[in-house]
Amino acid sequence: MMTEPNVNPEQPGARDGERLGPRPLARPAVDPAQAAVFGRPSGVDGAFDQLYSPQKTNGVRLAPPAPESLAEAFRRPPGAEGVLLERPREATGEPKEAEPPLWNSTSDPWRDPGAGAVLAGPAMPAEDDEKPAKRPPGALLSLPEVLFGRRVQPKALALLGVVALLVGAIGGLVGWWVADTGSELTGSATISEAEAAKERPAGSVAEIAKRVAPAVVSLEVFKPGADSGEQGSGVMIDPQGYILTNEHVISSASADPGVKVTAIFIDGTRTEAKLVGSDQKTDLAVVKVNVTNPTVLQIGKSSDLQVGDTVMAIGSPLALQNSVTAGIVSALNRPITAGGDNGAPPVTYEAIQTDAAINHGNSGGALVDSTGALVGINSSIRSSGADGGSIGIGFAIPSDYAVKIAKALIKDGKVQHADIGINASSTVAGSSTMGAQVKNVAPGGPAANAGIKEGDVITKIGGRLVRDSAEMTVAVRAHDVGQVVPVQLVRDGASFVVDVTLASD
Repeated sequence: MMTEPNVNPEQPGARDGERLGPRPLARPAVDPAQAAVFGRPSGVDGAFDQLYSPQKTNGVRLAPPAPESLAEAFRRPPGAEGVLLERPREATGEPKEAEPPLWNSTSDPWRDPGAGAVLAGPAMPAEDDEKPAKRPPGALLSLPEVLFGRRVQPKALALLGVVALLVGAIGGLVGWWVADTGSELTGSATISEAEAAKERPAGSVAEIAKRVAPAVVSLEVFKPGADSGEQGSGVMIDPQGYILTNEHVISSASADPGVKVTAIFIDGTRTEAKLVGSDQKTDLAVVKVNVTNPTVLQIGKSSDLQVGDTVMAIGSPLALQNSVTAGIVSALNRPITAGGDNGAPPVTYEAIQTDAAINHGNSGGALVDSTGALVGINSSIRSSGADGGSIGIGFAIPSDYAVKIAKALIKDGKVQHADIGINASSTVAGSSTMGAQVKNVAPGGPAANAGIKEGDVITKIGGRLVRDSAEMTVAVRAHDVGQVVPVQLVRDGASFVVDVTLASD
């Protein structure tokens, strides 16, 4: 610290007060805590570090030795002499030492980098000349040798050229002639062909037809020696060989034991079919074939059908075996009266109406639903014109009723139907009451015992409305023999109900 000088005139040698004396030394008090931290250790006087005493060699004061870690890192390796590093030759101006060649005649006598790239001749330089010896040039290949592998006469080459020109000229003339004489409508066509396979998911018409068709057979009914016969279809309903079909398909066989029935399967197998039983009133019949492990059609519930459901008709229309048509259910519980040909009485049954194409020969075939289950037996159609072909109105006997009749035929060979004991006709148009008008009553029959009289109009049987005579017939046959059924009548404008105990026909 610099301070102002003090003038002391009493000091010796002072001249006119210009000589200054020393300022008294100020020793401030020291905090004992700081003294304990920063002070000298106990028993040490003078310099703080008395552990090292510098050595003197010939009057030269030496520096203290370097720490062991630095000495180990930067000292010379053991056995090294001279300076630790050398200055590069570029800095000193000395020429750089040339590296020894990788190849020379001494180190590798078999290779000389200066030798020419030739296929022959030694790689070593000649004794009298360090340059490699040059190979004398050989004969070059001619064009005929390159093309034909050997020498060719010039005449042969000229002849070959002439032949090539003639071939090209003839080809050009033929192309010009074809192009000039062709019609403007002819030419090459580029036709695109589909490569992707058809998609046939489960439930498609193709998939159902593939599963169901083996269970539908074609039936041929003929008498040996006759020129012609009848043809229809049938459905395999039992693994024992029972086939369900229409009665009118095998009617000649039921009337004449000499008539033969042949079943033809999808694979072309033909086998004789024996008549088990037939029922003319329901137009159903059963025949049996002797086959092993036949494909049997699964039976569905026709009562579960609804109008608009998809159905498929499978059979042999016009002798075209295993034909498949598809459509929908057009109506349910449709009373149909059909047949009556060749003096036979008409057939009345309750039918499923469909627009799936049905033609002659489809009779007795299968009507299946969208799962491939049997829901009906194709039986008849409505047609117009002389050909009698399909106009989109076909009828099938419901499977619930058809299988019931088939079981009875297989068991007993015949079927008993419920009967009310009257003859009736449909009421005429314009009548005040719609129903079945009683024409006559069988004496002692179910209707006579219930008090039904001629002229009465039946409007309801059980829980079903009756709008015509055909509907009365199917309503009665829907019940069992001996069952008591309420019948609603209209007589002289009054409506009342009587109980009728149905009998067997």
